[in-house]
Amino acid sequence: MSRAVLIVLDSLGVGGAPDAAAFGDEGSDTLGHIAERCARLDADRAGVRFGALDIPNLRALGLGEACRSASGRVPPSLELSHWVRGAAGSAAEVSTGKDSQSGHWEIAGTPVDFEWTYFPRTEPTFPSEIIEALCTQARIGGVLGNKHASGTAIIAELGEKHLRTDWPICYTSADSVFQIAAHEEHFGLERLYRTCEIARALLDPFNVGRVIARPFIGRHAGDFARTPNRRDYGVAPPPSTLLHRAEAAGRDVVSVGKIADLFCHTATGRELKGRDNQAVIDRMLDALPRIGAGGLLFVNLVDFDTLYGHRRDPCGYAAALEAFDSRLPALCELLEPDDLAIVTGDHGCDPTWPGSDHTRECIPVVAFGPHIARRTLGRRRSFADIGATISRHLGLPSSAHGTPFTLV
Repeated sequence: MSRAVLIVLDSLGVGGAPDAAAFGDEGSDTLGHIAERCARLDADRAGVRFGALDIPNLRALGLGEACRSASGRVPPSLELSHWVRGAAGSAAEVSTGKDSQSGHWEIAGTPVDFEWTYFPRTEPTFPSEIIEALCTQARIGGVLGNKHASGTAIIAELGEKHLRTDWPICYTSADSVFQIAAHEEHFGLERLYRTCEIARALLDPFNVGRVIARPFIGRHAGDFARTPNRRDYGVAPPPSTLLHRAEAAGRDVVSVGKIADLFCHTATGRELKGRDNQAVIDRMLDALPRIGAGGLLFVNLVDFDTLYGHRRDPCGYAAALEAFDSRLPALCELLEPDDLAIVTGDHGCDPTWPGSDHTRECIPVVAFGPHIARRTLGRRRSFADIGATISRHLGLPSSAHGTPFTLV
């Protein structure tokens, strides 16, 4: 019995979402605009990278075809003449959000058919009764922020005041999130987690997708830095995801990176973390040989989103893609004859787009393995087609959502 490896490059959109205009994102194209920016660069000032986007392994697996199927365009350096193996296409989203939770749930076969609660762009942004209850139950004198903001920017803005007052920094984004930043040592990590647990309970009636603990260190605005001890407190998904079905069938399930947080630690099997993309890839490569027949390895690489997409850094994003591409041969060497691997995204976060929020885009679908030939998958109607394909590949019960695509 074969295994499946599902790798989500968090925020790697390929443009072309049919409903992008409804989100104000018509024309956004994360991968396409990164490739175009790189093609125009002789060198970037930060010295991170220069010249054309260099991802030969993803190009050979048909990533250019994924872009073409979504938007009708093939970005520079992803020419289809270099596509030699693997099935490639794209997928549109039917869920109503453009966030990681909605994207991953739909990939796993359970589209989000309801509206999350999003906070208004007023200041203050959070309902006063929520803040008052949080302060009372968490025994804090007040909160800072209480607005829409970039995480790194608001920590730089309010971190010193947080150290003086001991008040946590609360903020949100275009996603359905309530984020709490606090100094890991001064405020205390366990105290931050407890504050987030209180916020989660208070927000449950409001249908807010996630409460996120954002610990940081440092003493001054110039040296504050977020730590790897982020923790997400989400809403549990419906009990019909790909993960639930694999668990019910007694299969090995290994979740690497942010997957366990996004699925609220339900049916996520053995959970592995990593400080950054490279550490997560290390954990993935170490885990794969230990997964039994019929097992599922589900991986999220979040740095693309948090470090480069939201921070509008196309050169950093490009360098991270190149670093991931360089690790693909090691993954391919570990694949057994009937294994299936899929590289995809969960939404867009175009680093050339205005603002700092996610963008509504199609995601790439690049499927490969020793037995998978070169094949065009087209633009799929739902992310759920990915989960449906893996379910069929692993011999699991099918979901009510998604249509498997043909690989051989």
